Amino acid sequence: MSKPVEVFSLFTDFDISLFRSGKHYRLYEKFGSQTVFLNGRQGVYFAVWAPNAKKVSVVGNFNGWNPHSHELFVRWDESGIWEGVIFNIGIGELYKYSIETHQGDILEKSDPFALVMEVPPKTASMVSTTWYQWKDEKWMRNRNEHNRLDRPIAVYELHLGSWIRDPHESERLLTYREIAEKLVPYVKSMGFTHVELMPIMEHPYYPSWGYQITGYFAATSRYGTPQELMYLIEQLHKQDIGVILDWVPSHFPGDAHGLYRFDGSALYEHEDMRKGFHPDWKSYIFNYGRNEVRSFLISNALFWLDRYHIDGLRVDAVASMLYLDYSRNAGEWEPNEFGGRENLEAVHFIKEFNEAVYVNYPDVQTIAEESTSWPGVCKPTYDNGLGFGMKWMMGWMHDTLNYFKEDPINRQYHHDKLTFSSVYAFHEHFMLPLSHDEVVYGKHSLINKMAGDEWQKFANLRALYLYMYTFSGTKLMFMGGEFGQLGEWNVNQSLDWHLISEAPHKGLMSYVKGLNTLYKNEPALYEKAFSAEGFEWLEMGDTQQSIFAYIRKGHDKHNDVVVVINMTPVVREHYRLGVPSSGNWEVIFNSDELNYYGSGVSVGNIKSEAKHWMNKDNSITLTLPPLGGLVLKLTT
Repeated sequence: MSKPVEVFSLFTDFDISLFRSGKHYRLYEKFGSQTVFLNGRQGVYFAVWAPNAKKVSVVGNFNGWNPHSHELFVRWDESGIWEGVIFNIGIGELYKYSIETHQGDILEKSDPFALVMEVPPKTASMVSTTWYQWKDEKWMRNRNEHNRLDRPIAVYELHLGSWIRDPHESERLLTYREIAEKLVPYVKSMGFTHVELMPIMEHPYYPSWGYQITGYFAATSRYGTPQELMYLIEQLHKQDIGVILDWVPSHFPGDAHGLYRFDGSALYEHEDMRKGFHPDWKSYIFNYGRNEVRSFLISNALFWLDRYHIDGLRVDAVASMLYLDYSRNAGEWEPNEFGGRENLEAVHFIKEFNEAVYVNYPDVQTIAEESTSWPGVCKPTYDNGLGFGMKWMMGWMHDTLNYFKEDPINRQYHHDKLTFSSVYAFHEHFMLPLSHDEVVYGKHSLINKMAGDEWQKFANLRALYLYMYTFSGTKLMFMGGEFGQLGEWNVNQSLDWHLISEAPHKGLMSYVKGLNTLYKNEPALYEKAFSAEGFEWLEMGDTQQSIFAYIRKGHDKHNDVVVVINMTPVVREHYRLGVPSSGNWEVIFNSDELNYYGSGVSVGNIKSEAKHWMNKDNSITLTLPPLGGLVLKLTT
């Protein structure tokens, strides 16, 4: 008679050595629930790390959730891994781990490596698979051409459950497949190069937006199965659209079924709450000094790149990881061994994460949401950097939005808010974000941050977007910004898509589409996006008229473009602008066109004269539209 659980292991001695040293980056191939076929019988192999447990068993529907029925075996090698095979169960089986602590408590925990979890508020894990017959070979083969830092990268950030919902059942979340039918053609038509999905890992509390994760390896079941998510990603790839995921290695919630005190001890988090508790989010901070925890997190990062063909990871809240005193008062944090505020264990983890990603997937990108002036975020680790591919330019975002909130009559006193970022723009590989964080919690939607009446608000937003798309760096826009969503983002409802039938919103949508086309068609706007050689101010001191002018440069000087933006509602006639070459200059983009809901002001004659201006030997005279800008290019 066979035992309820039989001894078996997927771990080799080498696996255990790598795991315990923090160097095993494919733990998802070993841990969790894996279907196996042994001695002519089908079963499921379970493996879980719980080094401080007294006893671990698997409970589920198959045994009436009885913690005494199917006990796992602890390995002899002091790795803290419990494992074993249960036969006659398979795909679709619900289960948890029942963990008895040395204090006599019984904990029921979801599997940290579960591939699927029940739809919240239920919390059981499910035996599943990530097998999928991918059909995105062309994208994967040529992905580097889309992800390189000298290519256009215009990201559309979205939250899957509130981008769009069924108009007939507003409470119902669409499935990954239903979203694919609408999202893929929309993003393609708008011209974005990538989408960034806010966290899709399983999370119990929907209003956390996915940033409080309990199932790091489980795509949320709210929208369907892993294979349906893979279908969405595949369809985006077929249209040459990359997929970036938000990834949260900074903290996790204290839900009873999650990682918190997993085996009765502080296993994934720090025991010392000066390091282990996040005061802002009331969550728990990973213990980056523990080798097994680093293996868990880096394995998770590579899991999404491997199994889901993800093209980039945007790492959330990096600043909170780097500083021991982040959001803490004096006495609430402990300095590092050198007396500093830097979290040296987190720095080591971040470097190791980036090295592992780029060694295994050199054609993807990692992007840091890092809000401080930490040096070398995008430098290689061998040059003492953190090793990220890009970094969100948070200072640019805040300064720019503060500028556009000002009444145009006062902008002459805030001119430096738009010029200051050029001082440090090339210290990192910056992405210019207009993200979800800026349109919630009373901050207003982007359109309602703008000064003036309705026409001026839309003109201001067009001017902002022109500045964003023509300034150095890659681009990110949160959903709804492309058509002027009026209300703040609400995670529990769809965007206000009915607005796009109204002229101002329809015009703005056409405008963003035009900007994406301009950006992708003009090499000067992306080839040297992270180099000072790609940007030159023509006019940065015209505070009285609030006019800005600059040149963007690519590898070929014949592709250079000149940008001039008038940040007041006054038409500026006969405005003289220095240009880098003589000849006929063509307006290749005008934010004031009538089909963009602009005023249609005529620009005038733009043949250059041999008149020295703005440190250039040649110049042109223009009529600058109100709250508008022009992009010009030499034609002869």
